[in-house]
Amino acid sequence: MENRIIMNIDVKDHASLSDIFNEDEDRVDWHDETLWWIRQKRDNAVNQLPEWESLRETASQIKNNVLSDLSNYLLQFEANATKNGITIYWAADAKEHNEIVLSLLQSKQVKQMVKSKSMLTEECHLNEFLAENGIDVIDSDLGERIVQLAKEPPSHIVLPCIHKKKEEIGELFHQHLGTPAGNADPQFLTETARQHLRETFLTRRAALTGVNFAVAETGEFVVCTNEGNADMGAHLADIHIASMGIEKIIPKRKHLGVFLRLLTRSATGQPITTYSSHFSKPRPGQEMHIIIVDNGRTVQLGREDFRNSLKCIRCGACMNTCPVYRRSGGHSYHNAISGPIGSILAPNLDMEKYADLPFASTLCGSCSNVCPVKIDIHQQLYKWRQVIVKNGYATAAKKASMHLMSFTLSTPSVYHVGGKAGRWVLKHAPFAVNNKFNPWYKHRDMPEPPKESFGEWYAKIKNGK
Repeated sequence: MENRIIMNIDVKDHASLSDIFNEDEDRVDWHDETLWWIRQKRDNAVNQLPEWESLRETASQIKNNVLSDLSNYLLQFEANATKNGITIYWAADAKEHNEIVLSLLQSKQVKQMVKSKSMLTEECHLNEFLAENGIDVIDSDLGERIVQLAKEPPSHIVLPCIHKKKEEIGELFHQHLGTPAGNADPQFLTETARQHLRETFLTRRAALTGVNFAVAETGEFVVCTNEGNADMGAHLADIHIASMGIEKIIPKRKHLGVFLRLLTRSATGQPITTYSSHFSKPRPGQEMHIIIVDNGRTVQLGREDFRNSLKCIRCGACMNTCPVYRRSGGHSYHNAISGPIGSILAPNLDMEKYADLPFASTLCGSCSNVCPVKIDIHQQLYKWRQVIVKNGYATAAKKASMHLMSFTLSTPSVYHVGGKAGRWVLKHAPFAVNNKFNPWYKHRDMPEPPKESFGEWYAKIKNGK
C-alpha cells in the first residue's frame, strides 16, 4: 500500500511529488504527449458540432438551476426512486458512506464485491475500509484494476492508469494473473483481464457502481462506461449499491441529451460512451440501494466563489489540457481528484492539507476553455490562493515573498531601484540567479537583461527623445 500511504498520510506537497514524477524524463514526455493527443481528439470531436457552445451554455444553466434548488431536487429524486423500489440512504461524510456499504454487505453475509469505476468511493477510501473489515473488493474497470493490482490510487478520473506503460502492466499481469513474462501486447493483456474479470462477475453476489447522472423527475440514475463492466456487475449481482454525490442530480430525463453529448466528447473525443446504462428499479429478486453522499459538498455549495465547481461532470478535460498536470502526474496532487478541478475541490475538504494545490497552476485558463459545463476553473484557483493566504495556510516563504512583492509593487521608488538592481545582477553577476536554488532556473534560462526598463523607455518617448 506504499503509494496509498504517500497519498493519504505523507506531508509532501505538489512540488515535491512532482519532482519524484519528473525523475523519469521519458515518462514525463510520454505522459504529456499522450494527454495532449487526447485533448486534440476532444477538439476534433467538438468542432464537428456547430451547436457545441450552445450545449455548454445549456448544461451550465441546467446545473445553475440544480444548485439553486438542490435540496428540493434531491427530495424529488428520493421520492421517485423510492416509488421505483430503490432504497435510499443519506451519508453526511465518507465514514458514514463506508459504514452503510459495510452494513448492507454484512446483512447479506457478503464477503466479496465487484465494483465499477466510482471516484466518490476513491474519495471515501472505501476499498481500504472494506478490506480492513474482511470484504474483498475487485475493481472491474480495466484501468482501475491495473492500479489496484499495483496498490496505487488512480492518477486520472477517466484514465486511471494513464501514468503506466504497457510493459509495466505486462509485468503486473505476470505477477498477479500468471501471464508469460515479458508479454506486453495490449490485445493479449486486455483478453487476459476479460477472462480474469468474467469469473469475478459470475461469482460476486454484490456490485457497486458510481452515478454519472441522477434524474429527479424519474428517480433513475445513469452510469456511463466504455467497457460494460458496470452492467455486468449490476445485472448479475443480488444486491446493487450505487454511490452518488449530491451534485449528480439533473432535473429531467430530457436533459440527459445535453450532458451525454458533452461528456465523452470532452473526455476522450468519442461522440458518446459505449454504454450509457439507465437503472430505474431492481429486477425481481434483486435489491437496489443508492447512497447519497455530502462529504463537504454543502460546504462548497455555501462558498459563493466556489459553488460552480459542483457542476463538474468528471470528464477530465481540464486535466488533459493542463500543462502542469500533464508534466507533474496525477499522484502529485495527493488527492483522489487530481488536476485543476481537484485543486478546487480538495481545499474545501481540508484547506490546510491541500493549501499547495491551487498554486499548482499557471492560471492560463485552458481548463476553463475546455470545461463542458463552463466552470470558471482558473478563476476559482486564483480565488482559492487568496483565501488560503488570508487564512494563514500559505507557507512562511510564500507569505514573506508576497509581502515583499506587495510592498515593492506599491512603492514606485523601491520598484524602480529593484528593477535597476535586477538588471545589473543579470548582466554582471548572472550566477546569483542562475543557480539550483532558483526553481525557475531548473527548467529554463533567465532572460538577457534589457538595456532599459519600460519606464525609462516611456520617459524618453514622452520627452520626444
